[in-house]
Amino acid sequence: MKFTEEHEWLRVEDDLVVVGITEHASEQLGDVVFVELPEVGTQVTKDDEVVVIESVKAASDILAPIDGEIVEVNEVLVDAPGKVNDDATGDGWFFKIKPSDLGQMDEYMDETAYQDYIS
Repeated sequence: MKFTEEHEWLRVEDDLVVVGITEHASEQLGDVVFVELPEVGTQVTKDDEVVVIESVKAASDILAPIDGEIVEVNEVLVDAPGKVNDDATGDGWFFKIKPSDLGQMDEYMDETAYQDYIS
């Protein structure tokens, strides 16, 4: 698993990358009350705004961590946005992306580096 400075996690599954936010980000946001997901088939470029999250404290955007095509979204979050708080690194994932260049993952932190970053 890799981590971004924007508190996203990225997990490679076969030829796809699953994207969500970290427990740390979930705690900072507070209770998530709304999630707007991208359309499947959307082509994204790194740093494009892809997901909108609203919590009791703030609204935030999730940026595309890599270039690629959105191939699946976590529809469960539309009706149950609190999954993000309950299981941020599991069932609370946002989307799966088919990367144009998996090498873009190399620039992100591993778990040890991320823990250092947030401490």
